[in-house]
This record gives sequence, C-alpha cells and structure tokens, in this order.
Amino acid sequence: MIVKNSRWLAVLLILAAVLLTGFDSPSKGVKATWVWQTELIEDGGEHLLDFAHKEGINLIYLQINRDLPKETYETFVRRAHEGNVAVHAMGGDPRWALPKYLDRMLGLAEWTMDYNAVAPPESRFDGIHLDIEPYVLPQWEEDPNAVIQTWESNLTAFLGKTSGSGLELGIDIPFWFDGYSTSEGGSLNEWLMRQFDHITVLAYRNEIDSDYGIIPLSRDELDLGDRLGKKVLIGVNTKQMPGESHTTFYGRNKEQMNQSLSALSEQLSSHSSFSGLAIHDFRYWENMPDEGGGEKPDPEPDPGDMVPDAEPVNRDQTVRGTYIWEANQVLQNGQEILDFAKEKKLNWLYVRLDLQQPFSAYRTFVKEASAAGIEVHAMGGHPVWALQESRPKMMKLVNYVKDYNRAVNGDERFHGIHLDIEPYVLPEWKTDDKRVISEWTSNLDAFVTELKKDSHLQASMDLAVWLDKYKVPGDDVSLSKWMIQRMDHVSLMAFRNSAAGSNGIAGVSKEEIGFANELGKPILISVEMKENDEGAHISFFEKGAEYMEGELAKLPELFSNSPSYTGNVVHAYDYWRNAKP
Repeated sequence: MIVKNSRWLAVLLILAAVLLTGFDSPSKGVKATWVWQTELIEDGGEHLLDFAHKEGINLIYLQINRDLPKETYETFVRRAHEGNVAVHAMGGDPRWALPKYLDRMLGLAEWTMDYNAVAPPESRFDGIHLDIEPYVLPQWEEDPNAVIQTWESNLTAFLGKTSGSGLELGIDIPFWFDGYSTSEGGSLNEWLMRQFDHITVLAYRNEIDSDYGIIPLSRDELDLGDRLGKKVLIGVNTKQMPGESHTTFYGRNKEQMNQSLSALSEQLSSHSSFSGLAIHDFRYWENMPDEGGGEKPDPEPDPGDMVPDAEPVNRDQTVRGTYIWEANQVLQNGQEILDFAKEKKLNWLYVRLDLQQPFSAYRTFVKEASAAGIEVHAMGGHPVWALQESRPKMMKLVNYVKDYNRAVNGDERFHGIHLDIEPYVLPEWKTDDKRVISEWTSNLDAFVTELKKDSHLQASMDLAVWLDKYKVPGDDVSLSKWMIQRMDHVSLMAFRNSAAGSNGIAGVSKEEIGFANELGKPILISVEMKENDEGAHISFFEKGAEYMEGELAKLPELFSNSPSYTGNVVHAYDYWRNAKP
C-alpha cells in the first residue's frame, strides 16, 4: 500500500512539475512575439497556439482588451501554459509617457492583478509587458527631456503599483536610448534596465553583423545587461516599412529569417544577458512565406520614374473640407470619417499619415473617398520642420507619398501633400525670426522642388493671416505672397467666428486674397472649431456648427470679386464632429 501511494505521489509530482513549468517565463532560449489582435483568442486561440508550436514560440505578449470576458483569457492562458508558452499582459501607447495618461497605464496593472487574484493558478498571466514609444509624440520633438521626466515618473508609479505582484515586468526600448539621460542625469536605458525584469531591445535591422546590423546596434544594451545581471531580448521586425526596407525582414521568407536569427543567437550567446529573440509581430510574421523568394519589398524610388497621377475626383468646384489630425483614425475609424464627410457634404480631406504603416493601410480609405467625390491630401508637419535640421523629416513624407502613389491604383492615390508648419511657436522665433524664416522658406522650396521633379502632386500648406507683415530675408517680397506663389494652393487660417466686418473672416483675409488674385493661385479659407483661450472671436466653438454654416454661406458673396477664393476647410474633424449643434 505504501509503495502504491509512493508511485501515485511521484506521478503527481511529475505532472505538477510539467504543468508549472508553463507558468514561468523562460529565462533562456526565449522566442517571443507580440499579439495585438486580441480577438484571436476568442475561440481559445487554437490558430495562434498552433503557430506558436510550429515556430517554437514560448512567450506571447498579448494586448489586453478589457471588453473580453475574463473566461476568454482563462481558457487561452491555460491552453498556452499546457503548451509551455508563457503569456504576458501587454499594453501601451506613446501618450502613457504623459501625466494625463498615467491612469491608463495603472489601469493595465490593476486589471491584470485583479484578474490573477481570482483566476485559477494555471490561467494566470506570467507578466506585464509595456510597449510605450514616446519618441513619436510631437512633444518629444519640442522637448524630449521633459517627456522623459514625466515618463520616468509614470513608470515609477506603475512599478510601485505592481511591486510584490509576482509578475515579470518587461518593456520595449529602441537601441538608441543610450543617447538620452534621466532626470537624475544617468543613462535612460540603464535606468529602464534596472527597473524592469527584462528589456526587449527593438534592434530593427535585417542584417546581423554589418556596420549598422543588429549586433553592433544592440551591443551597448547587452554589455549593460551583462553588468547589471539583467535579461535582454533582441527584437526584430517583419512588418512592411516603405522606404526603410533595411529595418525589417519583410520581403524575405521564414526560412531565410530563421537562418539569420539562428546565426544571431549563436553570436550573442557569449553575453550572459542575452535571453532570446522577439519577433514583431504575429500578424506579419504569420504572413511571411515559408520558403521561396518571398514578397518583394517596396522598390527604392527611381528619380526617373514619374509618379502616376491620381484619378480626377468628380467633386463640386467649391471645396468643402476638414483636417484629420489623428493618424490612427483613418486606420481604425475610416468608415466613420467617410460617413461624417458624406453627412456634411465634404469633398476634401487633409489626412495626417503614419509613415510606419504599409501602403495597404490607406488604399481602401482613399478609394472609397474618391468614389464619394472626396479628394484626399496627405498631411504632415510640426513647428520644427521649419528648421534646416528637420528637412529630412519633411522629405520622408514626400518619399512615402510618392512611393505609395507609384504602388497603388489611380483611384487609391493621394492628390497632394499638405504641410502644417507653425514655427512662430518655437523659442527660436522670438530670438531670431529672420533666421527661422530663412530656413523655413529654404525647406519649403526644397519640398516643392522634390515633390514636383517627378510628380504632379499638389503642394499646399496652412498660412497664418498675419504673416504678410514679414518679409522674405534678402528680398522685399511679403512672406505670405512668397508662400502663395510657391504652393499650388494655401489654406489661410482666417480664424474668426464671423464672416463680415473689419475683424471678420473676409476682413482678415484681404491681403492674402489680393496676393492670390494677383498670382492666379487658389486659396482656401480655414476656420476654427476648437475651443480657444485667445478670445471668443477666434473660434466657432461657443456658437456651434449651425451658426458656423450660416457664416460660411456668406463668404461666396463677400469674395465675389476674388477668383482665387476656392472654398473652405474646417479645423478639425474631431472638434467639428463633437461641436454644439
């Protein structure tokens, strides 16, 4: 009887050991992936886990959708653990670095800990993973140190919240963070590495040991991990990156990538901190061909290859449009935007682009807009784009749009590129506005030249009504006149909430309208719907959408002697959509 019980005890201990190994994140030989499509687990995650088994994945960063029932997570995590796959609850947004969004980061921590407190042991999350990229925020370009300081504060609160939870904590960082410091003056990547259990270094390259390959770019972080006794994962990318094919394995097949990653792991094995690889992300990785030639990456632009024109849109002559400033809205809520545009009888959209997206992200939206009689102009801009040092950022937008238009069908092409650059908010404007204007006009000249040398894309920009008071350095021409002449059209920010009168829309626009009439250039009148603290007369926020429509209806008569007046655009979609009736 004793022998029989001993045998049963041994069996139970073995089963328990096998089961429990799935609950701890592997410390060596990690192969991780990001899963942003949480709906994949609604059926138990069978397809996802089959892929994990096939590719040797043993760690999944799973984005949390709190609308899903907890039972869905329990089933998936249990099944993952049965296959020796650890699961970390993932969340993140660039804005989580800002004080205003601290609650969202803490909300992920609270949800995960509350879930684990009631879930069966075999269904509990093994960790929390943060994907926060504050360097894409406009605030980063203005003052990265300020963003780092608030991010550090938010992360400290997050770490305090999760202290003692037993969860493994991880965070993504780019390989170039060693060039930044914390508020205490130490290295940013060292501070992050000290705080978290493991770091995933986004070493997005497709070469291993070339001068700018994965190994040289991640060496500092691995050396630091060795010294601190921390775990470091090396992250690579499989997402299509137009114009940046060197940053991704897109265009190669799984076999080719696996050969490269095997060689990478072997070469990095001498680092005690090297704990494995992370492949971004499941969706793109899964779509890679198993073998063969793979998909061809986007071709590098050929200067002699003319960018094909967008198909003409059957719209009314008078422009009626708005701005879409949140780049993710077209990707996530494109149909809502088009429904709003149809409701408001719009025929013109300025759309800010996310240049990290593949071309396929925009094709359907632009095509459906064209079918509805709406021209779509790609938009970008930031005050620092006026400075010489930021010209490459402007050119990156130009190259993306031109490459996109080459790759898609006629009714899927953008009609132009629109810039919103307002350098007068920069400190440099106060100290040396002539230098800023000189660099700004030089950048705009380069923008138009580059755009026009192999395309018929329209070049346009927003223009403040008071810039006519400034002169172009070295010339006696008004800055406003120079810009109107250089662009195919401008949108004049005539931010007033009445059409007539000396301080109304028509009154503050008279100089620029005169220049446009003289030069034979079209001009759009842009009005504001955003709440404004500079005075009630600036915006239609208080008076509402119906009142705005009444004032805009007066403009054709007020500009009846101005052939340059072409229509109106409302700033911006978000404010207009939520405006008072």
